[in-house]
Amino acid sequence: MTAPKEAVRVAIAGASSLLGKELNLWLEESNFPAIDIRLVDEEFVAGTLAEVGGEPAVIETVTQDSFERVRFAFFTGSPEFSRRHAAEARRAGAVVIDLSGGLVADPKSRPWIPTLDAVLSSPAESVPPGEPQSLFVVPSAPADVAISISAALAPVGLEHLVVTVLQPVSEVGPEAIKELESQVVKLLSFQPVSQTVFDAQVGFNMLSSYGPESRIKLADARAKIASESKRYLVGRAPVPAIMLVQAPVFYSHAFTAYAEFKAAPELEDLSARLRAAGLKVARAKDEPPTNVNIVGEVRPVLRQPERDPGIETGVWLWGAADNLRVPAATAVSIAEKLLAS
Repeated sequence: MTAPKEAVRVAIAGASSLLGKELNLWLEESNFPAIDIRLVDEEFVAGTLAEVGGEPAVIETVTQDSFERVRFAFFTGSPEFSRRHAAEARRAGAVVIDLSGGLVADPKSRPWIPTLDAVLSSPAESVPPGEPQSLFVVPSAPADVAISISAALAPVGLEHLVVTVLQPVSEVGPEAIKELESQVVKLLSFQPVSQTVFDAQVGFNMLSSYGPESRIKLADARAKIASESKRYLVGRAPVPAIMLVQAPVFYSHAFTAYAEFKAAPELEDLSARLRAAGLKVARAKDEPPTNVNIVGEVRPVLRQPERDPGIETGVWLWGAADNLRVPAATAVSIAEKLLAS
């Protein structure tokens, strides 16, 4: 790719993950001024052939030189991987932008959704005076949804917000995608299904929790979304109640949100405020958003708000968000904002 004068070096740490691959793709599609993109990951995937800017590239293991002269280090792998290596990147002078969720608890991290800045700035920086902010956290797609809706509607008397999220299996990783695919095929053939990842039947099913032998917990994912939302909003907009359901779909979150106000709001005004907060609101004549038709959208997409049929001050929202593209686009937007500042 052609490198403009302001081009910078970046690293994707966790490059073999679904988020890492999506971020790599979006860096190219968005014409981010990267003169060099380094792909690094866990040792067991080192040597894997990938692609950067249409050219072959090899994923390397992390070494002491991996982050030298790197302006932005995007962490997209496991939370544990991010916690092991983020400090190395920062010591090398890189700005760390974490999409993995592994650095949320770091007291010096700053969560940021740049498209939301018009209605609600990101939480105040927590670094000592004079020390540059070098650690940014990208909220997950469902947390982004909850945060953005609450921030958009708070000025018009929002009292309560309840968000129910339908989670795709890709949030867990490639092994979960393979398990759902296998389960669907075997269920259609009336064969026993593998339950290695979820310890439960996900195919043709909806789950409020996984089986007791699963190494992952749906409750942990729900708590993470709630924690992300609270940190961004507390003291400034109503903190939403969150419910998380595992859905038998491969990609993208679908969600429904119930908002209750002090007085009945104008629906057109709500739509305008949601758009001002960076959300996309489909027109009434458009096809409602689904986890299929919003793939590739850089922001969550909502259907037109609807009044609750029994509660005058209640409004329902329905929408979907690409669980990979939304955080990838937000991460790149953070880097672009920093370059412009």
